[in-house]
Amino acid sequence: MAAAISTAGAGEPHVVENPEEELEEDDDEELDETLSESLWGLTETFPERVRSAARVTFDLSLFVAKKMYGFSRAALWTGTTSFMILVLSLVFETEKLPMEQQQQLQQRQILLGPNTGLSGGMPGALPSLPGKI
Repeated sequence: MAAAISTAGAGEPHVVENPEEELEEDDDEELDETLSESLWGLTETFPERVRSAARVTFDLSLFVAKKMYGFSRAALWTGTTSFMILVLSLVFETEKLPMEQQQQLQQRQILLGPNTGLSGGMPGALPSLPGKI
C-alpha cells in the first residue's frame, strides 16, 4: 500500500494511508449547498421562456386543484344533507306505516276480541270477500 504525503493547514506534512480516501473527503466537503439550492441552480440552465411556461403551468394546476377541492367539499356537503333530509325521511315514514297498522290491529283485537283482527267487523263474523263491499 502506497502512502502519500500531503500538507495540512499549518504547512506540516501529513501522511495519508490511502490517497483515494482523501479525494472522497475533499468531494464531500465541496457539497455544502442544499438540495433546493441545487435544484434552483438547475433552473438557470433552461431559457426564461421555458421557466415562465413551467411556472404558469404549475400555478394553473394549483389553482384548478384548489377549486376542485372546494367544489368537491361543497358537493359532498350538499349531497349528504339532501340525502338525509329527503331520503331518510321517506325511509322513516315507510317504516312507520306498517308499525301503525300493526298497532291499529292490536287495538282492534283488544277492543273487539281476538277473532276480529282479520275480519275487521263483529266478533265471530266471517271475513268480508275481496272485491265486494
